[in-house]
Amino acid sequence: MRTSGHVVSRPLRGPQFGSYAGDEVAWLLTDLSDVELEAPLEEREEAIQSGGAHYAETLPIEYQPTQAYQELYEAALAASAPRVARAVGLVTEQVLAARGAGVVLVSLARAGTPVGVLMRRYAHTRHGLLPPHYALSIVRGRGIDTAALAWIAEHHPSADVQFVDGWTGKGAIARELADAVEGANLALGTRFSPRLAVLADPGHCTDLFGTRDDFLIPSACLNSTVSGLVSRTVLNDALIGPGMFHGAKFYRQLRDADVSTAFVDTVAASFDDTAVEVDAALADVNPEMSAPTWSGWKAVERIATQYGIHDVNLVKPGVGETTRVLLRRVPWRVLVRRGADADVAHIRLLADQRGAAVEIVDDLPYTAVGLIHPRFTRGATGFDGRQVAQ
Repeated sequence: MRTSGHVVSRPLRGPQFGSYAGDEVAWLLTDLSDVELEAPLEEREEAIQSGGAHYAETLPIEYQPTQAYQELYEAALAASAPRVARAVGLVTEQVLAARGAGVVLVSLARAGTPVGVLMRRYAHTRHGLLPPHYALSIVRGRGIDTAALAWIAEHHPSADVQFVDGWTGKGAIARELADAVEGANLALGTRFSPRLAVLADPGHCTDLFGTRDDFLIPSACLNSTVSGLVSRTVLNDALIGPGMFHGAKFYRQLRDADVSTAFVDTVAASFDDTAVEVDAALADVNPEMSAPTWSGWKAVERIATQYGIHDVNLVKPGVGETTRVLLRRVPWRVLVRRGADADVAHIRLLADQRGAAVEIVDDLPYTAVGLIHPRFTRGATGFDGRQVAQ
């Protein structure tokens, strides 16, 4: 908020902002809940690709799941909760070994925030620890929220901070984080580490991960209703001035559809049952084999060339990123690896709803890859987004 011309930014906590309990995460964000920021997907896509607007300046209209899609989400959660719990356990154990009991979890809002909540719960369940957990914004092409980093550095040793996200795709955010943290450390005199911890690292972009399998993390299926009812983050110079945290909205009106706490409760219920598997997997961790190779980025460059796409940012690899394309961009095609039925049922349903062609590929290095329309205008695909020009 602004007072007497001076910006004062303070953490936001539930229930005043977000639907997580106040002690589970502090949002280092500016509350923009009363600002009209949503625009139709097709209008946003046209503005983004024409250079008329950055994707973080506005928000997509939140997708409200159909009954069939909600049922797919519930089935996916029931089936994959133990697998997600194992990944949470393995990555949290590695983070505790690297950072120690004084670790401070800083999730990249918003996909990283459910993971940060789960890692905090795991640390408490298995080790009796309750690490602080903050969520802040990072924006591709614009960097990390330095005001939020400065706030954290004032309250915690920067060397204790562990950045957390949900998954990697080709590694764009991992690269953005590395560049942004280097600049922030120079500007602030801090010692933040750009090392990123994720549940799934199919892009081979980090050495802190629960798995490198490209599998369905159910929180990727939904938007704010599985992420504390918080929108994706906003960086709009008309709203966010110097010294202010990046912004976001709290969608209070979606409370009846909120499954944020149910998601983390369901996964956390499997922590004890998967403890033996986590310990066994931890014993097999090989730092040499875990080193990043950035093979995902190389694969994306090959796919972009193969499909005549001029910008690798329009190629979104992985189950999570493909889901995002279908929920809030204008999809062109969806590539699915042959035999990957269990992790892509929701993708097939969304692709049908959005009119995107699904192509089965034998040698795809990811379970799924979403291709954003590479030359999008509303005339190219029709106002409903269903007519794809070949």
